[in-house]
Amino acid sequence: MKSRRSILTFSETLVFVLSLVVSSALALAEDKPTTPAKPAAAAPSQDEIMKAWVAFATPGPAHKALEVTVGTWDVQSKVWMAPGAPPQESTGTSENKMILGGRYLEQHYEGTMMGQPFSGIGVTAFDNYKKKFVSTWIDSTGTGIMVTTGAFDKAGKVITAWGTVDDPAFKRTMKVKTAVTIADADHHTYESWSAAPDGKMAKSVEVHFTRKK
Repeated sequence: MKSRRSILTFSETLVFVLSLVVSSALALAEDKPTTPAKPAAAAPSQDEIMKAWVAFATPGPAHKALEVTVGTWDVQSKVWMAPGAPPQESTGTSENKMILGGRYLEQHYEGTMMGQPFSGIGVTAFDNYKKKFVSTWIDSTGTGIMVTTGAFDKAGKVITAWGTVDDPAFKRTMKVKTAVTIADADHHTYESWSAAPDGKMAKSVEVHFTRKK
């Protein structure tokens, strides 16, 4: 009986202590001054909403800059299958045009790669909200979509962008860097670099565009 009584006493004590802790916590919570909630931001007026969407949808100087690549182009390309390996060289044709009222540049590419027919479609936008160029690329060598985001350099001649692409061979998603260099109205170059298995960036593609006369 004595042993049982000591156990009950301990249990009762534990309950009493826990009750004090809970009571103290509740008292502190009640005494703690509440921080007034920040007032919610005022919703934009109908006029402000309209102006924002008009600005978002209106092509500007960056869209105009894309027009220099509109036309039909003879293409010479090099593709490196591995860092340090000799490039695979091929030729092709690219048809570029502005679509949807000058808001997007659409590219259709036809050529060869490693002796096989190769087709690709690209769309480039200047997102007025993000203030960035956003490009997508799909082609006949895969089923994914490469998306890159970037900006012009200070001289307005090079669009450098970054994105990711899936590598099914190594079962990974790798970082890619692209650069479009506009030499003049009749010449521009596309280059891309991708992360090798060791993580280092290596050039994988170099494409030269010459306006077809």
